[in-house]
Amino acid sequence: MNVDLQKIVGKNYNRFWHSKKRYVACKGSRGSKKSTTTALKYIYLIMYYFHTYNLKPNLLVIRRYMNTNWDSTRAQLIWAINQLGVSHLWKIPKGEHTLTYRPSGQQILFRGFDDPQSITSITVADGNLCWVWIEEAFQITSEEDFNKLDMSIRGNIPEPLFKQITLTFNPWSDKSWLKKRFFDNPDENTDTFTTNYMMNEFLGEDDVKIFETMKEKNPRRYKIEGLGEWGIAQGLIFENWKVEDFEIEELIREHYNEKTTRGLPSFVSCNGMDFGYNDPTVMIGAYADRKNYKIYVYYEFYEVMMENRKIASKLITDGFGESIIRADSEDPRTINELRLLGLHGIKGAKKGAGSVLGGIQKLQDYEIIVSPRCPKMIESLSNYAWKKDRMTDKIMNEPDHEFSHAPDALRYGCEDLQKFGIQV
Repeated sequence: MNVDLQKIVGKNYNRFWHSKKRYVACKGSRGSKKSTTTALKYIYLIMYYFHTYNLKPNLLVIRRYMNTNWDSTRAQLIWAINQLGVSHLWKIPKGEHTLTYRPSGQQILFRGFDDPQSITSITVADGNLCWVWIEEAFQITSEEDFNKLDMSIRGNIPEPLFKQITLTFNPWSDKSWLKKRFFDNPDENTDTFTTNYMMNEFLGEDDVKIFETMKEKNPRRYKIEGLGEWGIAQGLIFENWKVEDFEIEELIREHYNEKTTRGLPSFVSCNGMDFGYNDPTVMIGAYADRKNYKIYVYYEFYEVMMENRKIASKLITDGFGESIIRADSEDPRTINELRLLGLHGIKGAKKGAGSVLGGIQKLQDYEIIVSPRCPKMIESLSNYAWKKDRMTDKIMNEPDHEFSHAPDALRYGCEDLQKFGIQV
């Protein structure tokens, strides 16, 4: 079957498609077709090198967590297989992650950085493991983890094959190690790309309209999500945070029965919820170590246009049915409905004059440690900033609404935290 590759792939990615550098770092906006082009490229190359040179390159696809591959990278690669009209040549098992090219046995393997041993010890049954695609690479917070992966792609490979690691991501913060490593001073082994939605000729008019509206109403978000530029938010509200892997169950066991100087528990649950519909509804699961002034954010629920019944069902399934959840008290009807639907511990947060700034100041007293499992919180803290006066461009003592939803939920959840104890 013959296909028009140019018609399927489209324009603007010629250098990306033909790069043979070891590192290909591609940051970009939403809708820039960076992930779809990557999927098409590797499906095509796997088949091309076998039929042209009788070589068998294999592909390893990685995300921060293995379970997120199923609905993202795997689905993207299956889409690419179908777009190229070669689904009859690929084995796509329903219950497995692996995709296999039937004529040669070449494979696409999927792994997550949550199981590093499965990455560093990976081998293929036939051919060469020479290509890696890291999707949502911004979530890989440790350059050391990346280096371990890099070292695992080793050994001689036959010409004209080449080793390559492609990283695709949205550039939420310029603090990411990705910027310094690949963009500030790229070496001769690196190709870098910045892509945006205007490079995607397959977007519909309604899709483009979303970006045009964003440009007008939310220029900070447009810079990142529209133009693919690094998130550099002036006047950030929180700089007392970092991303770190931890297991909340281990921390709970470690702090079990610990007391503060006032005889109260030192490690306390701080779950908070902010309501929305067109705006997101957010629930943040956190624990606060009041003795060492640390807040651990370990869980996030972040959805738009979701009915209360589905919200309650999801949070109950995730273990919050009986948990105390402090929610936005401006919507008591929603709080009552969610309680009737099974979130028995939900209650309104205290709100009033000065509560927002007071809550922010309280959180600024703590070091906020965010699990990589909470990408929306990471995105929000990277960009949550003080408003600017439109006339003078001076920073105001009022937070901008943009990127506020996850921090607001955390603020509600932590409203009872005091410097030396808990108000009860």
